[in-house]
Amino acid sequence: MTKRVAIFVSGGGSNMEALLDDMAKPGHAAVPAVVVSNNPSAGGLAKAAARGVATEVVDHRPFGGDRPAFEAALLAQLEPHAPDIYCLAGFMRVLTEGFVRQFSGRMINIHPSLLPLYRGLRTHARALEAGDAEHGCTVHLVTPELDEGPILGQSRIPVEPGDTDEILAARVLRQEHILYPAVLRRFAVGDHTPIFLP
Repeated sequence: MTKRVAIFVSGGGSNMEALLDDMAKPGHAAVPAVVVSNNPSAGGLAKAAARGVATEVVDHRPFGGDRPAFEAALLAQLEPHAPDIYCLAGFMRVLTEGFVRQFSGRMINIHPSLLPLYRGLRTHARALEAGDAEHGCTVHLVTPELDEGPILGQSRIPVEPGDTDEILAARVLRQEHILYPAVLRRFAVGDHTPIFLP
């Protein structure tokens, strides 16, 4: 059965584009159902709409610090699209335990580090500060603990002499665009075996 995918974005949506490109290929077990954002000006919304994908916006700012109220509004926008899989792709809001538990085993995220290293923000700068020889990205199942869910895939790159966090971020992003679609393609058919790319 074809799986319906909701993609969450907050910015330009480059990982979203990589997922949409791959889902458009023959033989994929998933189709895009909706792209949702907390940011009305997110560039990813226009890119999704241009491809004919439904979009929804729930601006988090009017909710202040009331995350459950924001998430209730988010859920109300998602439900009519009946997603089976939820992909976080640069969604810059931390979701509550109650929200995440509703989608246990169905929500995945891409994170720009080799988890369990460097959960949270500033991952590239932290890798450089630590003098790491390798860096990369991870796709994982989303659990209530931030960036701690089971790993579904990782891609590694060497840290080069002269790398800055901006240079490293750009190289990691290219790997994200390869890894995330590869993981989703398998995840959509129920294969949770981790993928490890060089």
